[in-house]
Amino acid sequence: MAGTTTEAEEGQPLPPRCLRIDCAGRVLDLSRPRIMGILNVTPDSFSDGGRYTSVASAVAHAVSMVEAGADMIDVGGESTRPGAPEVGADEEAERVIEVIKHLHQAVDVPISIDTRKPSVMRAAVEAGAGFVNDIRALLEPGALSLAVELGVPVCLMHMQGEPRNMQAAPEYRDVVCEVEAFLLRRARECIDAGIDRGRILLDPGIGFGKNLQHNLALMRATTALAGHGFPLLLGVSRKRVIGALLRNRPIEGRVDGSVGAAVALALAGAKILRVHDVRQTADALQVAWAISKTED
Repeated sequence: MAGTTTEAEEGQPLPPRCLRIDCAGRVLDLSRPRIMGILNVTPDSFSDGGRYTSVASAVAHAVSMVEAGADMIDVGGESTRPGAPEVGADEEAERVIEVIKHLHQAVDVPISIDTRKPSVMRAAVEAGAGFVNDIRALLEPGALSLAVELGVPVCLMHMQGEPRNMQAAPEYRDVVCEVEAFLLRRARECIDAGIDRGRILLDPGIGFGKNLQHNLALMRATTALAGHGFPLLLGVSRKRVIGALLRNRPIEGRVDGSVGAAVALALAGAKILRVHDVRQTADALQVAWAISKTED
Protein backbone atom coordinates (compact mmCIF):
# COMPACT_ATOMS: atom_id res chain seq x y z
CA MET A 1 0.00 0.00 0.00
CA ALA A 2 1.40 3.37 -1.00
CA GLY A 3 1.94 6.17 1.46
CA THR A 4 2.51 6.07 5.18
CA THR A 5 2.10 2.63 6.70
CA THR A 6 0.59 1.90 10.07
CA GLU A 7 1.48 -0.85 12.48
CA ALA A 8 -1.61 -2.69 11.25
CA GLU A 9 -0.61 -2.39 7.60
CA GLU A 10 2.82 -3.81 8.38
CA GLY A 11 1.22 -7.04 9.58
CA GLN A 12 1.94 -6.70 13.28
CA PRO A 13 -0.03 -8.86 15.74
CA LEU A 14 -3.32 -7.54 17.04
CA PRO A 15 -2.64 -5.16 19.92
CA PRO A 16 -4.39 -6.06 23.20
CA ARG A 17 -6.87 -3.20 22.85
CA CYS A 18 -8.12 -4.70 19.56
CA LEU A 19 -8.95 -7.95 21.36
CA ARG A 20 -11.69 -6.19 23.33
CA ILE A 21 -14.16 -3.86 21.66
CA ASP A 22 -16.49 -1.62 23.65
CA CYS A 23 -19.93 -1.61 22.01
CA ALA A 24 -21.58 1.28 23.87
CA GLY A 25 -20.73 -0.20 27.24
CA ARG A 26 -21.12 -3.85 26.26
CA VAL A 27 -17.65 -5.30 25.83
CA LEU A 28 -16.90 -8.09 23.37
CA ASP A 29 -13.75 -10.12 24.05
CA LEU A 30 -12.14 -11.15 20.77
CA SER A 31 -9.39 -13.29 22.26
CA ARG A 32 -11.39 -16.20 20.81
CA PRO A 33 -13.83 -16.36 17.87
CA ARG A 34 -17.29 -14.93 18.55
CA ILE A 35 -20.69 -15.54 17.01
CA MET A 36 -22.89 -12.79 15.58
CA GLY A 37 -26.47 -14.00 15.31
CA ILE A 38 -28.35 -12.72 12.24
CA LEU A 39 -31.70 -11.04 12.86
CA ASN A 40 -33.31 -10.00 9.59
CA VAL A 41 -36.48 -7.97 10.13
CA THR A 42 -37.14 -7.86 6.40
CA PRO A 43 -39.81 -9.37 4.15
CA ASP A 44 -37.33 -10.44 1.46
CA SER A 45 -33.98 -11.63 2.87
CA PHE A 46 -32.67 -14.65 0.98
CA SER A 47 -32.84 -17.13 3.87
CA ASP A 48 -35.35 -15.99 6.48
CA GLY A 49 -37.19 -13.04 4.96
CA GLY A 50 -40.64 -12.46 6.45
CA ARG A 51 -40.17 -14.65 9.53
CA TYR A 52 -39.37 -11.93 12.08
CA THR A 53 -41.21 -8.82 10.94
CA SER A 54 -43.06 -8.17 14.22
CA VAL A 55 -41.22 -6.75 17.23
CA ALA A 56 -42.29 -9.67 19.41
CA SER A 57 -41.15 -12.37 16.98
CA ALA A 58 -37.87 -10.59 16.29
CA VAL A 59 -37.00 -10.12 19.95
CA ALA A 60 -37.99 -13.69 20.79
CA HIS A 61 -35.74 -15.03 18.04
CA ALA A 62 -32.83 -12.85 19.18
CA VAL A 63 -33.24 -14.03 22.77
CA SER A 64 -33.23 -17.64 21.56
CA MET A 65 -30.00 -17.00 19.63
CA VAL A 66 -28.32 -15.52 22.70
CA GLU A 67 -29.43 -18.53 24.75
CA ALA A 68 -27.99 -20.76 22.01
CA GLY A 69 -24.58 -19.08 22.18
CA ALA A 70 -24.66 -15.84 20.17
CA ASP A 71 -22.20 -13.27 21.50
CA MET A 72 -23.89 -10.39 19.68
CA ILE A 73 -26.95 -9.78 17.50
CA ASP A 74 -26.89 -8.10 14.07
CA VAL A 75 -30.20 -6.40 13.23
CA GLY A 76 -30.90 -5.67 9.56
CA GLY A 77 -33.87 -3.94 7.96
CA GLU A 78 -32.81 -4.02 4.31
CA SER A 79 -32.15 -7.17 2.33
CA THR A 80 -28.75 -7.20 0.62
CA ARG A 81 -29.31 -10.44 -1.29
CA PRO A 82 -28.28 -10.35 -4.96
CA GLY A 83 -30.86 -8.41 -6.95
CA ALA A 84 -32.48 -6.81 -3.90
CA PRO A 85 -34.01 -3.35 -4.42
CA GLU A 86 -32.97 -0.49 -2.17
CA VAL A 87 -35.21 0.37 0.78
CA GLY A 88 -35.82 3.96 1.83
CA ALA A 89 -34.27 5.17 5.08
CA ASP A 90 -37.61 5.84 6.77
CA GLU A 91 -38.93 2.37 5.96
CA GLU A 92 -35.70 0.73 7.11
CA ALA A 93 -35.74 2.68 10.37
CA GLU A 94 -39.37 1.75 10.95
CA ARG A 95 -38.40 -1.91 10.69
CA VAL A 96 -35.42 -1.87 13.05
CA ILE A 97 -35.67 0.87 15.70
CA GLU A 98 -38.44 -0.55 17.89
CA VAL A 99 -36.82 -3.98 17.65
CA ILE A 100 -33.51 -2.57 18.87
CA LYS A 101 -35.17 -0.67 21.73
CA HIS A 102 -36.87 -3.80 23.02
CA LEU A 103 -33.87 -6.00 22.31
CA HIS A 104 -31.59 -3.70 24.31
CA GLN A 105 -33.75 -4.44 27.35
CA ALA A 106 -34.10 -8.15 26.64
CA VAL A 107 -30.44 -9.19 26.16
CA ASP A 108 -27.11 -8.09 27.58
CA VAL A 109 -24.93 -8.77 24.54
CA PRO A 110 -23.83 -6.10 22.03
CA ILE A 111 -26.38 -5.16 19.37
CA SER A 112 -25.20 -4.37 15.84
CA ILE A 113 -27.09 -2.39 13.22
CA ASP A 114 -26.59 -3.71 9.69
CA THR A 115 -27.10 -0.61 7.55
CA ARG A 116 -25.40 1.71 5.11
CA LYS A 117 -27.64 4.72 5.79
CA PRO A 118 -26.38 7.41 8.21
CA SER A 119 -29.84 8.32 9.49
CA VAL A 120 -30.55 4.68 10.35
CA MET A 121 -27.13 4.37 12.03
CA ARG A 122 -27.84 7.35 14.26
CA ALA A 123 -31.35 6.24 15.21
CA ALA A 124 -30.18 2.68 15.87
CA VAL A 125 -27.34 3.75 18.17
CA GLU A 126 -29.69 6.09 20.02
CA ALA A 127 -32.06 3.13 20.44
CA GLY A 128 -29.36 0.89 21.93
CA ALA A 129 -27.14 -0.48 19.16
CA GLY A 130 -23.42 -0.36 19.93
CA PHE A 131 -21.88 -1.53 16.66
CA VAL A 132 -22.27 -0.48 13.01
CA ASN A 133 -22.00 -3.16 10.32
CA ASP A 134 -21.84 -1.35 6.97
CA ILE A 135 -21.69 -3.14 3.61
CA ARG A 136 -20.67 0.19 2.03
CA ALA A 137 -17.70 0.74 4.36
CA LEU A 138 -18.99 4.19 5.45
CA LEU A 139 -18.87 5.50 1.87
CA GLU A 140 -22.40 6.89 1.86
CA PRO A 141 -22.41 10.71 2.20
CA GLY A 142 -22.20 11.64 5.87
CA ALA A 143 -21.59 8.10 7.12
CA LEU A 144 -17.92 8.52 8.01
CA SER A 145 -18.31 11.76 9.94
CA LEU A 146 -21.30 10.28 11.77
CA ALA A 147 -19.31 7.18 12.72
CA VAL A 148 -16.64 9.44 14.22
CA GLU A 149 -19.35 11.21 16.22
CA LEU A 150 -21.11 8.05 17.40
CA GLY A 151 -17.91 6.48 18.72
CA VAL A 152 -19.00 2.85 18.37
CA PRO A 153 -17.05 0.07 16.61
CA VAL A 154 -17.58 -0.18 12.86
CA CYS A 155 -17.14 -3.00 10.36
CA LEU A 156 -16.02 -1.96 6.88
CA MET A 157 -17.04 -4.39 4.15
CA HIS A 158 -15.93 -4.72 0.53
CA MET A 159 -18.60 -4.92 -2.15
CA GLN A 160 -18.20 -4.62 -5.91
CA GLY A 161 -21.28 -2.88 -7.30
CA GLU A 162 -24.63 -2.70 -5.49
CA PRO A 163 -26.89 -5.52 -4.26
CA ARG A 164 -29.18 -5.05 -7.27
CA ASN A 165 -26.36 -5.72 -9.77
CA MET A 166 -23.33 -7.02 -7.85
CA GLN A 167 -23.60 -10.61 -9.12
CA ALA A 168 -24.15 -9.70 -12.78
CA ALA A 169 -20.52 -10.26 -13.84
CA PRO A 170 -18.02 -9.66 -11.01
CA GLU A 171 -14.48 -9.30 -12.33
CA TYR A 172 -11.06 -8.83 -10.71
CA ARG A 173 -7.46 -9.13 -11.85
CA ASP A 174 -6.47 -10.39 -8.40
CA VAL A 175 -9.41 -10.53 -6.02
CA VAL A 176 -7.37 -10.93 -2.83
CA CYS A 177 -5.01 -8.05 -3.60
CA GLU A 178 -7.83 -5.76 -4.71
CA VAL A 179 -10.08 -6.47 -1.74
CA GLU A 180 -7.16 -6.23 0.68
CA ALA A 181 -6.05 -2.91 -0.81
CA PHE A 182 -9.56 -1.48 -0.62
CA LEU A 183 -10.05 -2.50 3.01
CA LEU A 184 -6.68 -1.17 4.17
CA ARG A 185 -7.13 2.07 2.25
CA ARG A 186 -10.60 2.54 3.70
CA ALA A 187 -9.38 1.75 7.21
CA ARG A 188 -6.64 4.38 6.82
CA GLU A 189 -9.23 6.94 5.65
CA CYS A 190 -11.38 6.18 8.67
CA ILE A 191 -8.42 6.52 11.03
CA ASP A 192 -7.43 9.82 9.43
CA ALA A 193 -11.02 11.03 9.87
CA GLY A 194 -10.88 10.32 13.60
CA ILE A 195 -12.05 6.75 14.18
CA ASP A 196 -9.83 4.96 16.67
CA ARG A 197 -8.00 2.04 15.06
CA GLY A 198 -9.19 -0.24 17.84
CA ARG A 199 -12.79 0.34 16.72
CA ILE A 200 -12.32 -0.82 13.13
CA LEU A 201 -13.13 -4.32 11.89
CA LEU A 202 -12.88 -5.55 8.29
CA ASP A 203 -15.03 -7.86 6.17
CA PRO A 204 -13.96 -9.04 2.68
CA GLY A 205 -17.62 -9.36 1.69
CA ILE A 206 -18.06 -13.00 0.74
CA GLY A 207 -20.82 -13.16 -1.87
CA PHE A 208 -20.95 -9.41 -2.46
CA GLY A 209 -19.84 -8.96 -6.05
CA LYS A 210 -17.80 -12.18 -6.19
CA ASN A 211 -18.16 -15.48 -8.00
CA LEU A 212 -17.35 -18.90 -6.55
CA GLN A 213 -13.62 -18.71 -7.29
CA HIS A 214 -13.38 -15.17 -5.90
CA ASN A 215 -15.11 -16.27 -2.69
CA LEU A 216 -12.86 -19.30 -2.30
CA ALA A 217 -9.73 -17.21 -2.85
CA LEU A 218 -10.79 -14.73 -0.19
CA MET A 219 -11.70 -17.41 2.33
CA ARG A 220 -8.35 -19.11 1.73
CA ALA A 221 -6.68 -15.75 2.39
CA THR A 222 -8.29 -15.33 5.82
CA THR A 223 -5.02 -15.74 7.73
CA ALA A 224 -3.28 -13.15 5.56
CA LEU A 225 -6.19 -10.71 5.80
CA ALA A 226 -6.28 -11.17 9.57
CA GLY A 227 -2.61 -10.27 9.81
CA HIS A 228 -3.06 -6.53 9.30
CA GLY A 229 -4.11 -5.75 12.85
CA PHE A 230 -7.84 -5.33 12.27
CA PRO A 231 -10.24 -8.04 13.53
CA LEU A 232 -12.04 -9.84 10.72
CA LEU A 233 -15.81 -10.31 10.58
CA LEU A 234 -16.98 -12.86 8.02
CA GLY A 235 -20.40 -14.02 6.94
CA VAL A 236 -20.85 -17.10 4.75
CA SER A 237 -23.90 -18.60 6.43
CA ARG A 238 -26.25 -20.35 3.98
CA LYS A 239 -24.85 -18.32 1.08
CA ARG A 240 -24.71 -19.39 -2.54
CA VAL A 241 -21.02 -20.28 -2.24
CA ILE A 242 -21.94 -22.94 0.33
CA GLY A 243 -24.66 -24.31 -1.92
CA ALA A 244 -22.27 -24.41 -4.88
CA LEU A 245 -19.67 -26.35 -2.90
CA LEU A 246 -22.40 -28.84 -1.95
CA ARG A 247 -23.47 -29.54 -5.55
CA ASN A 248 -26.06 -26.76 -5.72
CA ARG A 249 -27.69 -27.59 -2.40
CA PRO A 250 -30.79 -25.43 -1.68
CA ILE A 251 -30.75 -22.96 1.21
CA GLU A 252 -32.42 -25.29 3.71
CA GLY A 253 -29.69 -27.89 3.15
CA ARG A 254 -26.70 -25.62 3.75
CA VAL A 255 -26.52 -25.69 7.56
CA ASP A 256 -23.74 -28.26 7.93
CA GLY A 257 -21.69 -26.68 5.16
CA SER A 258 -22.11 -23.26 6.76
CA VAL A 259 -20.94 -24.58 10.12
CA GLY A 260 -17.92 -26.20 8.49
CA ALA A 261 -17.00 -22.93 6.81
CA ALA A 262 -17.40 -20.98 10.05
CA VAL A 263 -15.07 -23.34 11.91
CA ALA A 264 -12.46 -23.24 9.14
CA LEU A 265 -12.54 -19.44 9.01
CA ALA A 266 -12.35 -19.10 12.79
CA LEU A 267 -9.31 -21.37 12.98
CA ALA A 268 -7.74 -19.32 10.16
CA GLY A 269 -8.08 -16.10 12.14
CA ALA A 270 -11.60 -14.69 11.76
CA LYS A 271 -12.76 -13.06 15.00
CA ILE A 272 -16.52 -12.75 14.41
CA LEU A 273 -18.66 -15.19 12.42
CA ARG A 274 -22.03 -13.88 11.24
CA VAL A 275 -24.41 -16.86 11.22
CA HIS A 276 -28.04 -17.98 11.08
CA ASP A 277 -27.58 -21.33 12.81
CA VAL A 278 -26.21 -20.27 16.16
CA ARG A 279 -26.41 -23.40 18.28
CA GLN A 280 -24.79 -25.66 15.69
CA THR A 281 -22.02 -23.13 15.04
CA ALA A 282 -21.43 -22.44 18.73
CA ASP A 283 -21.10 -26.15 19.54
CA ALA A 284 -18.74 -26.79 16.64
CA LEU A 285 -16.60 -23.76 17.46
CA GLN A 286 -16.37 -24.68 21.13
CA VAL A 287 -15.03 -28.13 20.33
CA ALA A 288 -12.72 -26.98 17.53
CA TRP A 289 -11.31 -24.15 19.63
CA ALA A 290 -10.62 -26.45 22.59
CA ILE A 291 -8.76 -28.89 20.35
CA SER A 292 -6.77 -26.15 18.62
CA LYS A 293 -5.54 -24.46 21.81
CA THR A 294 -1.98 -25.14 22.87
CA GLU A 295 -1.35 -25.55 26.57
CA ASP A 296 1.15 -23.20 28.21
